[in-house]
Amino acid sequence: MFDVYLNNKRDLLVVREGFPIHLTGTSGRWRRKRKASSVSDEIRSAVESQGYYMRKLCELKAN
Repeated sequence: MFDVYLNNKRDLLVVREGFPIHLTGTSGRWRRKRKASSVSDEIRSAVESQGYYMRKLCELKAN
């Protein structure tokens, strides 16, 4: 299970369920949106290797 967070800039943060987000090195105000039982392989591998996955909205718009 994963917790999905959004901040005021609509950036995405995914962490393992129960993982404190202050340890991810991210700053700002994050709001928990929901729990996810399945995520993409890219997100799953990032969470396994570094403990979290973060994507900025501007990176999504650039593609």
